[in-house]
Amino acid sequence: MTYLEETVTDIGTDPLWARLRLVEERVRCAVAARRAVDPDPDDPYRGQYLTPEAAQRLLDGPGGLDVPGYAPEPPPPDSVLGTLVARFGLSPVDLDLLLIALAPDLDARFERLYGYLNDDLTRRRPTVSLALELCGLPPASAARFRLTPAAPLVAGGLLEIAEPERPPLSRVLAVPDRVTAYLLGDTAPDARLAGLLGTAAEDPAVEPDEVRRAARAARSGPGLVHLLDRGGDTPGLAVAALRTAGLGTLVLDAAALARRTADLPALARVAALEARLTGSGVVLGPLEALPSAPTERARSARELCAALHGTPLFTHGVDGWDPAWAADTPIVLPVAPPSPQRQAARWRHALTLAGASIGGDTDDLARAVAAHRLDGGQLQRAASAAVRTADLAGRPVGPDDLRAAVRAQNGAGLARLARRIEPGVGWDDLVLPPPTRRRLRELAVRARHREQVLGQWRMRPGGGRGRGVIALFAGESGTGKTMSAEVVAADLGMDLYVVDLSTVVDKYVGETEKNLERIFTEASQVNAVLLFDEADAIFGKRSEVKDAHDRHANIESAYLLQRMESFDGIAVLTTNLRANLDEAFTRRLDVVAEFPMPDAAQRLALWERCLGDRLPRAADLDLGFCADRFELAGGSIRACAVTAAYLAADSQEPLTMRQLVSAVVQEYRKLGRLVLESEFGPYLAAALEA
Repeated sequence: MTYLEETVTDIGTDPLWARLRLVEERVRCAVAARRAVDPDPDDPYRGQYLTPEAAQRLLDGPGGLDVPGYAPEPPPPDSVLGTLVARFGLSPVDLDLLLIALAPDLDARFERLYGYLNDDLTRRRPTVSLALELCGLPPASAARFRLTPAAPLVAGGLLEIAEPERPPLSRVLAVPDRVTAYLLGDTAPDARLAGLLGTAAEDPAVEPDEVRRAARAARSGPGLVHLLDRGGDTPGLAVAALRTAGLGTLVLDAAALARRTADLPALARVAALEARLTGSGVVLGPLEALPSAPTERARSARELCAALHGTPLFTHGVDGWDPAWAADTPIVLPVAPPSPQRQAARWRHALTLAGASIGGDTDDLARAVAAHRLDGGQLQRAASAAVRTADLAGRPVGPDDLRAAVRAQNGAGLARLARRIEPGVGWDDLVLPPPTRRRLRELAVRARHREQVLGQWRMRPGGGRGRGVIALFAGESGTGKTMSAEVVAADLGMDLYVVDLSTVVDKYVGETEKNLERIFTEASQVNAVLLFDEADAIFGKRSEVKDAHDRHANIESAYLLQRMESFDGIAVLTTNLRANLDEAFTRRLDVVAEFPMPDAAQRLALWERCLGDRLPRAADLDLGFCADRFELAGGSIRACAVTAAYLAADSQEPLTMRQLVSAVVQEYRKLGRLVLESEFGPYLAAALEA
C-alpha cells in the first residue's frame, strides 16, 4: 500500500486525496520507465551531467516517459475539487495539472521524485514538460496551451509558472499557498490582504425590490454595479444583494488600498483569487477614497476592475462613475436614504444583535439620532458601543448613550481643519426671545427630517442641490449665536466644528477655495454641525470688477454660492453685519435667526444663569439693578460674572455688589464705554475705584 493510499484510508474517500493517489501512481510509473532505460540509476552524480550514451538515446528516442494515459472520474460537485472546477471553469486536464503541481506541497517525497524525473535534483517541482507527460500527453499537444496566461489555471491564479527566462517547456509550476490552504479546508483569507479587508453588515431596512434589482444586476454581463450614495447604506445593499444572488461577500477598503498603490496590481489579483475561491462577490468603496489625483484614481480603479473582471463587483461612492475607471460600463443604481420607519428597523436590528436592554421604544432611540447618516458598519459599531456604555452604568440603553456612540463614529479629518466642540449646553441654558427660539427649533427640525423631506419626498429636485441645511445667525457680538449653534448640535446629538478662518483665507489666488473645498468635503463625511463664525469675511457681497482683485474675489464668492447649494451637511453662518452678506447667499439660506440685544428681563435671567447656584452671594447683591442699568449682551454678562467670581475667590468672601460692579467696570473699559452716573448710580464711587 502506498503512502497516499494509507492517507486516503485514514481520512475516508476525500476526492482530493483520491486524485493525489492517482498522481502518485503516475509518478511511480514514470520513475519505473526512467529507471528501465537508465544505464546507472545508482550513480550519486546522476542529474549533474549527461553521458554521450544518454545524449544519443535522447536523439534516437521519441521522448517522453511512456506513461499510459488515464481518465479518472470527475470529482463530486459538492466536494472541494468539484467546487473549484465549477468556480474556475477547469477541464479534466486542468485539474490533473493542478494536482501534479500541488503534490510537493502535501508530500515532500514528490520533491525528490520530481528532481529525479527532471534529471536535475536541484529542480524539485514539475516542469511544464514533466506535468504534461505525467498526464499522458506529448509536449507538443494542444494541452500545453492550458498553461498560457489567459488559460483558467493561470488567469484565475490557481497556478503560477516560475522561471520565465527559461524555454516554455522547462518552466516550473507552483501552486500559491492560499490555494493549497483552501484545498485543505482553511477558510482564513490570504495574509496579503491583511489590513485591506473591511466589514459590512447587511442592511435590514433596504427595500426587498431594491435588493432583488441589485442582485440581478450583479448576475448580468460583467457583473459590475456602481451604487451611487444618496444617503442610503450602499455597502449594506451590496451585501444583501450578494446574499440574494447566492454569493458570499469580500469587502475591500478603498482607503487602505489607496495607501498601497505600488502593490495594487498584485493585491487586486490576490483579492480576485480570494473572491473566486470562496464564491464571493466584491464590495469596493468608497471610490472617492482612492488617490485624489484624477489620473492616479483612474489608474487604481482600472487595475482593480481589470483584476476583478468576471467576479460580481459592487463599487460605491457619492461620485458618479467615470468611464475611464474600467473597460466595462457598470449598471448605476442610486441608493436613497431609508424612511424613518425603516431607519428605526435598522436600529432595532443592530441593538438586538448587540444584546441591548432598551429603555423605552426603539423608535424613540432612532429619532434621537435621526439627523445622522450612517452606513451599516457604522450603525453596528455605534449600537455595540452604546450597549457597552449602558451596561457599564447598569442601565438600559438610552438616547444619550446612542448619541455619544454615534458621535464616536466621526473621523478625525474635519478636526484637522476646524475646532471641535463637544456640546455641553441645552435649550434651558439659552436666554432668547421667543421668535429666535422658534427659528432654532426649526433648524433642528429641518436637520432631523431632511432625509424624509428632501430625499423621499423630493421637495428640492434638480439643479444639483444637496440635502444640506444652512442657517444664518445674525446679531451683535455676545448675543448667543455660537452658544445657540452648540445647543442645536446637542439637540441633534452631534459635535460642533468651528471653522477657523485664519486657516481658510489665503492671499494666493485659488487657495481659499481649495481650503474651503477640503472643509466641505470632510464635513459631508461626518455627522456634525459646521459653524462659520464671522461669516461675512468670506461670504461677502460681490462687487463691480475694477481690477484683478475684484475679479478673483467675485470668483471666490461664486464658488461659495454653488458649493453651499450642493452641501449635504448642516452649516451655520454667524455675522455681526448681516447687510454685508451677498443677497444670493441669503436666498440659499434655510433658516435666518435674528439675535437682538437682551432686554432687562432677559439680562436678569442671564445674570442668574451666569453666576449659577454654587458661587456664594452676599446679602447686598442686587442683580435686578445690574439687569436694569447695564445694557450688556450675554457674552459680556458672562465675562463680568467670571471676573467677579475671581474677585470673590481672592477675598475668600461671598460675592458682593462692589465686586460685581468692579467687574462691570472692567468690561466697560474693554468695550470702550464710559462709566456714567446715570448707569452706576449709588455704585459710582465703587466703580471709579475699580
